[in-house]
Amino acid sequence: MGRPSKHPRDRDPTVYPEEERVGEELLQRWIMEILRPLLQRWISERGIVALVGADQFIYYRQHDPHKRIAPDIYLLPGVPPSTRVRSWKIWETGVVPSFALEIVSSDWEKDYAEAPERCQEVGVAELVIFDPTYHERPGSQGARWQIYRRAKRGTLRRIEVSDEERVQSRVLGCWLRVVGFGDDQRLRIGVGRRGDVLVPTAEEAERAAKEAERAAKEAERAAKDAALARVAALEAELESLRKTRGSR
Repeated sequence: MGRPSKHPRDRDPTVYPEEERVGEELLQRWIMEILRPLLQRWISERGIVALVGADQFIYYRQHDPHKRIAPDIYLLPGVPPSTRVRSWKIWETGVVPSFALEIVSSDWEKDYAEAPERCQEVGVAELVIFDPTYHERPGSQGARWQIYRRAKRGTLRRIEVSDEERVQSRVLGCWLRVVGFGDDQRLRIGVGRRGDVLVPTAEEAERAAKEAERAAKEAERAAKDAALARVAALEAELESLRKTRGSR
């Protein structure tokens, strides 16, 4: 990964804001809070070095702070997950997001149109647009999922439009699945041939481990009690035999 130049002549006076005070819909935030750490753990456990970030500005043209994207979820390949990102400047690092997820807000027409255009300019390999309220769009304009992938000629093309419960991400190597309804909708990772197996969150994995440990201890205790009961039964049987022989 490249590093920014420290030479005074290379100092850039342009101001690149690290945040923008805009309203954020809670459903977007709830989805991101579960999915981002889940994806980071999934990627890291597969031995892949990459940073899964959320909602930071990614600038892709020096001296022009308007040329930026802020995907709800993004993946920076080759970047250690411990890297602290305030904003990302592609010309400093040479690293382009390989994956971006856009969760559609109430300004859906803007999200539908701008995300593919900006990701095309940036060089994103795969863009997934998820619209949790697609059924509220007029006519047949809405879609739960839209998937864009970069073709060999370098253009980002829409290759799938679906209202199904799940879609497959080639870059992530898993399925993205909707669980829940309405404001309870969340995005989860599915694995297997059709993504039928949900990858547990850290909390779910910890709870399952504790339950497995408790079950193992209970099984061990039950086995010990059964062994003691067997020993007691054998001792009682021997004692009975001794009494029988002694009475003859």
